[in-house]
Amino acid sequence: MKLLMHICCANCALYPLKTLKDRGISLHGLWFNPNIHPYREYKKRLDTLRELQELWKLDITYKDHYGLKEFLRAVVYDEKNRCQFCYRVRLKEAAALAKELGMDAFSTTLLVSPYQKIELIRDIGKEIQEQFDVEFFFEDFRDGFREGMRMSRELDFYRQNYCGCIYSEMERFLKTKRTK
Repeated sequence: MKLLMHICCANCALYPLKTLKDRGISLHGLWFNPNIHPYREYKKRLDTLRELQELWKLDITYKDHYGLKEFLRAVVYDEKNRCQFCYRVRLKEAAALAKELGMDAFSTTLLVSPYQKIELIRDIGKEIQEQFDVEFFFEDFRDGFREGMRMSRELDFYRQNYCGCIYSEMERFLKTKRTK
């Protein structure tokens, strides 16, 4: 199988990529994350993925677009549905590239995070599968989240402490402030 894997960050990529590669699946990565804020965070995650690419000799397409304005315009006044927009825009880009490259399927490393809405990702992926006529490969990788974080520490990778968007940053740090 040839699989296009959307990569949200190097840390979340470690476990799924290793697992799939060990199964003999041919992988091609896609960096497309126009939701990440601030730009310094976006750049740190991008640079860390480039480190992983060099280390593991990965094939990755970079759609290096810092899309803060577009993201905010799409979710303002509808913040409770921001994840839906975020998943959809990235999975559509992954499906389009998978089709263009003649891949058998597309997926996302978001499926490893216990902080993501996995059922929503699955549903959107299946919907996009129909639109692009390319299979959405769904696997719940969350059991490997801690293993991926262990691998990340061993590699001394930058590890973020929020999902990526300005709203998740706000929620993360407001929650931390309230608990202190």
